[in-house]
Amino acid sequence: MGHAGGRNGPRREARAAQGPGGTGRAEARGHGPRKEARAAQEERVSREEGAVPVEGSEVLDEVAGWVAAGGVVVLTGAGISTDSGIPDFRGPNGVWTRNPEAMKLSSIDHYVTDPDVRRQSWQERLRHPAWTATPNPAHEALARMERDGNLTAVITQNIDGLHQRAGNDPAKVIELHGTIFETECLSCGARGPMRATLDRVERGEADPACEECGGILKSATISFGQSMNMATLEAAAEAAMFCRLFVAVGTSLTVYPAAGLVDVARNHGARVVVLNAAGTSYDAVADRVIREPIGTALPRIAGIRAAGG
Repeated sequence: MGHAGGRNGPRREARAAQGPGGTGRAEARGHGPRKEARAAQEERVSREEGAVPVEGSEVLDEVAGWVAAGGVVVLTGAGISTDSGIPDFRGPNGVWTRNPEAMKLSSIDHYVTDPDVRRQSWQERLRHPAWTATPNPAHEALARMERDGNLTAVITQNIDGLHQRAGNDPAKVIELHGTIFETECLSCGARGPMRATLDRVERGEADPACEECGGILKSATISFGQSMNMATLEAAAEAAMFCRLFVAVGTSLTVYPAAGLVDVARNHGARVVVLNAAGTSYDAVADRVIREPIGTALPRIAGIRAAGG
């Protein structure tokens, strides 16, 4: 598969995943109606040309055969957790679709400069559904894939920890955008358990500061405009480089560098499967596109039949 060797391979591919003009920061490029229209157009073209078989039991069985061959890396987005009660962002009922102003809570610039945004963010963290969510059949399918020896890594854009709770080895879960279960100081970098800071919020601290240095605290997650953890991104790039099958699940593939990992996998000879409810700009280059519900399609391609596998 012509993999790039040496220590610099993952580093080089991590930079490549950022795409043209990449900054090493989380970015949603071309988001909005124009972007969605372009994705839909690309999907129509790919179907008309017959390049991408979509849907159908035959496609699920074919992809299941690819999974059974091993060397699978899965990239997951918010769509995999909606069945667990955690809303996505860009879907018809997504957080940002219903309330575009909520995007400010995910911007590092607004968070740092606006105390009101921080106070609102802490209230949202108190109510975040991740505290009560449980893994759904799609998460469990990935845990099964790992137990069967077919899964190399899960690269997730999610911060909810549901892959680990489903049984995936934490060492094989690469959390590109961090975790809501910890806090991090933007000044000194001190980290701690989120629950301890939320206890302070409940006791009346609307915008709790770092107890080490007095700096601004936030969840240990990556906001738009915030620098990615390069070691994490390199680990994701390395996983994409050496996989045989790259499956993107429940992600619009509009946020970079995560979306760029599809290119890394393709450039190193991997097959690519997109499993998402809506069209993505990568559908035209995917080997297979699946539109069936994630909670039924992912168990199927993991080799789990309706009767229990």
